[in-house]
Amino acid sequence: MAVARDAAEIDLSDLGFWSRPPEARLEAFARLRERGHPAFFRELEMPFVRNGRGYYALTRHADVVEASRTPEVFSSEPASTSIADLPRYMARYFGSMINMDDPRHAGIRRIVSRAFTPRVLAKLETDLQASATRIVDGVLRDGPGDFVTDVAARLPVQVICDMMGIPERARPMVYQRTNTILGVGDPEYTSGKDFNRDGITRTGVLYGLLATMAAGYELNHLAMRLARRRRADPGDDLVSALVAANADGETLTDQEIGSFFILLVVAGNETTRNAIAHGLTLFTDNPGQRELLMEDFDARIPGAVEEVVRMATPVIQFRRTVARHHVMNGHHYRKGDKVLLFYNSANRDAEVFEDPDAFDITRSPNPHVGFGGPGPHFCLGANLARREITVMFRELFTRVPGIRAAGRPDPLYSNFINGVKHLPFTF
Repeated sequence: MAVARDAAEIDLSDLGFWSRPPEARLEAFARLRERGHPAFFRELEMPFVRNGRGYYALTRHADVVEASRTPEVFSSEPASTSIADLPRYMARYFGSMINMDDPRHAGIRRIVSRAFTPRVLAKLETDLQASATRIVDGVLRDGPGDFVTDVAARLPVQVICDMMGIPERARPMVYQRTNTILGVGDPEYTSGKDFNRDGITRTGVLYGLLATMAAGYELNHLAMRLARRRRADPGDDLVSALVAANADGETLTDQEIGSFFILLVVAGNETTRNAIAHGLTLFTDNPGQRELLMEDFDARIPGAVEEVVRMATPVIQFRRTVARHHVMNGHHYRKGDKVLLFYNSANRDAEVFEDPDAFDITRSPNPHVGFGGPGPHFCLGANLARREITVMFRELFTRVPGIRAAGRPDPLYSNFINGVKHLPFTF
């Protein structure tokens, strides 16, 4: 598909743009970074939500980082995960701390950070290894297949459900509903079949919004029911810790636990799952980098994980709303303006990364924003994601040394998640 020759021809609100090949989209973002100021795009009008006039696209690394560091200006309220404002009946399921500013955000983050302390992550290490071993046992037993469903998607869901104490019987539902929430507009994950030759359509997204609300309801109530049980009968899981007040009397309501569970399972699924899937493609396309990694796995895997996350950038963008008039890098923002922080573009900024489109596991420094920009909303589960990616690639590359992608990734149609739905593999 043709690539826009200049920034004026690019429309990030055109759903067809997100159906273009990855190379075409990367080139479009390169054109946007060349502008002297951020481009403004009108919002696509959608039902069920409060649409605004449009948003500024922050595509340069410097802008994304500065906006992330100044939450008093670039606010996460009323929404950071949707371009339009969510109505109250949707916000109750998706209104987690990711859509809050301090002090509310800090208070909830302080409680849920119990899930990510070094002690808890160390305790998870054995479970992580056991899960990865079982997954690779299945690969060796069953042979080549779909890397996403057979490998990449299994580990994060297992880990998060283990952390929360979700019963085994409910886990297939959790996986399916997570796909629905991430796949708004993609007909494979919703009941919508309305596609045109450019990909996603407005009606397809409408079906996706309806399916997303239903999926959010189910996941929210699953966690709320578990929270009520744990208040009466505590166990050795994260929900039990969240319902127990700490020394300062801080605790979460059942509704807040339900919203946090959606955030945890969706964010944990998409980051790790898609980084692992994109990682196999990157190592397949760059066999020299894989050889370099295996020469000294323990020393090079930390850098390799960061480079995989930079190249993959599982979360494409988050939204911020300008809280007061502000000037940033020469551009005047007015109170109420919306901005989108395009992490995928920031991670390819040649002003920061030498040869940004090259996959280099020895890249140093590597100030990517694949886990979000610096500031209060930096990904709370970043270290868990790093451990999952490390354990999975160690298990795969040592026990299945010939594993490689056997085709191109089947992409998720999304302007929010750089997802991989399917990826054939062989060994």
